[in-house]
Amino acid sequence: MDEDEKGKEFLKLIDDQNTVQWNVVAKLSSLIKSEWNSTELKTELETLIKQHYKITKDLNSLDDNNHIL
Repeated sequence: MDEDEKGKEFLKLIDDQNTVQWNVVAKLSSLIKSEWNSTELKTELETLIKQHYKITKDLNSLDDNNHIL
């Protein structure tokens, strides 16, 4: 992947990560309001955390030589 492609992928992943982070905050807020009693919200939150982990892993894999793009 050339540097231009890496840059575009980096920006896409950052945007995706930001979206997931906002969704995590929204789910956490809802879960707190439910007094931590919603199994559905807990499952949705777990899924979002897994998505965030994968995006972060993908972001880190763009940096083959341990330096910023």
